[in-house]
Amino acid sequence: MAHDVKSRLTELLQKALASVAPTATATPIQLERPRDPTHGDFATNLAMQLAKALKKNPREIAGQLLAELPPSALVAKAEIAGAGFINFTLDARAKVDVVGAVLVEGGDYGRSRLGAAQKVQVEFVSANPTGPLHVGHGRGAAYGASLSSLLAFAGWDVTREYYVNDAGRQMDILGLSTWLRYLDQHGVSVPFPPNAYQGNYVRDMAQQMTVAHGAKYVRPAADVLAGTPGLPEAGRADDDAKQQRELHLDALIARAKELLGADWTYVHQHALSEQLADCRDDLEEFGVHFDVWFSEKALYDTGLVARCVDLLEKKGHLYEQSGAKWFRSTTFGDEKDRVVQRENGLYTYFASDIAYHLNKFERGFDKVINIWGADHHGYIPRVSGAVRALDLDADRLQVALVQFAVLYRNGQKASMSTRSGEFVTLRELRGEVGNDACRFFYALRKSDQHLDFDLDLAKSQTNENPVYYIQYAHARICSVLAQWGGDLTALADADLALLANPRELAIASKLAEFRDVIDAAARDLAPHMIAFYLKDLAGEFHGWYNAERMLVDDAALREARVALAAAVRQVIRNGLAILGVSCPESM
Repeated sequence: MAHDVKSRLTELLQKALASVAPTATATPIQLERPRDPTHGDFATNLAMQLAKALKKNPREIAGQLLAELPPSALVAKAEIAGAGFINFTLDARAKVDVVGAVLVEGGDYGRSRLGAAQKVQVEFVSANPTGPLHVGHGRGAAYGASLSSLLAFAGWDVTREYYVNDAGRQMDILGLSTWLRYLDQHGVSVPFPPNAYQGNYVRDMAQQMTVAHGAKYVRPAADVLAGTPGLPEAGRADDDAKQQRELHLDALIARAKELLGADWTYVHQHALSEQLADCRDDLEEFGVHFDVWFSEKALYDTGLVARCVDLLEKKGHLYEQSGAKWFRSTTFGDEKDRVVQRENGLYTYFASDIAYHLNKFERGFDKVINIWGADHHGYIPRVSGAVRALDLDADRLQVALVQFAVLYRNGQKASMSTRSGEFVTLRELRGEVGNDACRFFYALRKSDQHLDFDLDLAKSQTNENPVYYIQYAHARICSVLAQWGGDLTALADADLALLANPRELAIASKLAEFRDVIDAAARDLAPHMIAFYLKDLAGEFHGWYNAERMLVDDAALREARVALAAAVRQVIRNGLAILGVSCPESM
């Protein structure tokens, strides 16, 4: 309905424009909803846009436009405001027509063709499978899932993708951590590195190895430690100590690979498979689904990383220094050049990331959206630079940053370090507050804004809890419809002209905004706009519910009010579905 009204108002203004300024008919006509509802239902700045070309005062032009505006039953009032805005107040009947549109379109109400069926890939979460997902990962998961649903609802052909870092050092560290815990369980005492993975889940994976294979992978402690540099004194935090710990860890990894030989592949794969399966299960339970789980290792196995580096070299974007190959990322706005291949011939993480983006473009996506943690902000110039260096259209690449959420429990900030094992898992959080509160609270802020997750509020059943407030509106409407007991399909014939009081007209106007909110949220990659909209819609409904009886004796008015309530219920359902939140029928 909102789009129909806007197009009809646009037609009226185009006719007035053709009369007032026939040489400026190409001027784009913008119609926006005023923030203050007392200023009408729509406003245009057309007169101000024309002021320079016509060399007239905008208010004078606005007056001329109004004088030439064709009469229409759509408009109850049109008036000049401020510096030259034209405000339109719609006829009450035009406002309530949206109710019929919602009831007819049902689950499709609000859908648009904004995306024009273009293919978009949304890559999100992509956490190293080195331990359980924590509260911080949860925000990226909720944002990515909601954004994907939003884009699909707005007309894009969406592919949801998880990039599995299964080829790098972190997975080697996890494999080593698991093996060392396994050795410990067999009485082989090797000092456990403080920079290895400490969580109990590592001991669990080691125990699984023992149950399945007994002592098959046991090696003597002296052999494990042979030739490895010692660890610095405990408690030292200087750079030299940190580097010494990392060298010790790398030496242990090299010893594990040497001592285990082909069996290292099993240990590595066991740790990867267990953690990846746990991650999949956690996300599925959270209502976060992926179409593609893309393996980093596949980029090496198919030779794409090598091909990508060769391409950059042929295009003159690499140079050699100290035996390593460097990408000239400073040419593309990065703060310094970056190594893509080390002096030992091994490729860097950055090289595989470039190859992954080449792969995305070769798969033919019209738009590629990366959802990264805010700490990856500095990574954007080098990746977009590499895309441009490969002569690809960098405008098709968009990066959305997500600030990690900080969980407060009883006023205390929770630690979230995967290696130390001291973190609150997403699974624990979901178990405590439920999926709905998790998904909604994560969506309550713009993704790149800091988020403090208020655990007490998320668990409360009060109007201050926004997800409860919205779900309660839905449940109230279900109760009203159950008491009414009529045929929902008959509501399409209700006399909507009877919806005439200010609260009912305000709800109708809010329902009509839904399409515009969908389009704006999709353009800005901002599903939080849906959360705010639903909160406002629920507020309008609760105010009406508390002020008016719905199941009145007058049958015609009763049907009209029930129709309005049913339309609110449908829009709440459509909006919460995008956010991955359920709609209970009773609370």
